[in-house]
Amino acid sequence: MSDKVCVVAGVGPGNGTAFTRRFAREGYRVVMLARSEERLAKLEAEIPGARGYAVDIGERELVIGTFERIRAELGPANVLIHNAAAGAFNVFMDLRPETLELTFRTNVMSLLHCGQAAVPQMLESGGGAVIVIGNTSAWRGVAHYAGFAPTKAAQRILAQSMARSLGPQGIHVAYVVVDAVIDVPWTRQMFKDRPDEFFIQPDAIAETVCHLVHQDRTAWSFEVDLRPFGEKW
Repeated sequence: MSDKVCVVAGVGPGNGTAFTRRFAREGYRVVMLARSEERLAKLEAEIPGARGYAVDIGERELVIGTFERIRAELGPANVLIHNAAAGAFNVFMDLRPETLELTFRTNVMSLLHCGQAAVPQMLESGGGAVIVIGNTSAWRGVAHYAGFAPTKAAQRILAQSMARSLGPQGIHVAYVVVDAVIDVPWTRQMFKDRPDEFFIQPDAIAETVCHLVHQDRTAWSFEVDLRPFGEKW
């Protein structure tokens, strides 16, 4: 186990768990941020080197306090993987203002809170990486994604601004566009007639994220898109 700390913000049964396993295997002390104490306790028991902190990352003061605890208990954050997402599937005329505010809070504001809490710790350590997990809603506003796509587009542009300002300071910021249906139990149930190759595997996404974190600084990527071989695009 190294002294490096990877913080995964938004740990569910798919990508978040895969990121935790991959970076624990890489030797990191992995911090898991999620609201479910039960899920975090289960993963702590399963994954060596993983530690959970129950927090709503949309609450700025709670995020700042949590990162201070992480620093005191495990050391400064070296890697931040922002995986939190809130979905809303409405056409424009059915979209309620509070729905858009909620998705914006989770998809954009939580990146601001986590990033501003983690980056000073990275700068003190001489560098680090922030990887933001997005999807194709960041590129286009599909009709029934009016409550979701605008926030993912804002998230992508915020990440780009972060990359431009933080890159010269030694912090690699990258945005991963997942153009696929992620293989988790609820999507398997929703698309139960689809073959295995229709789904993208969380472990495969985690492998790419691990590669991004460890890219040579002379050849950093910003935007990387991932999709199964049969996906139309």
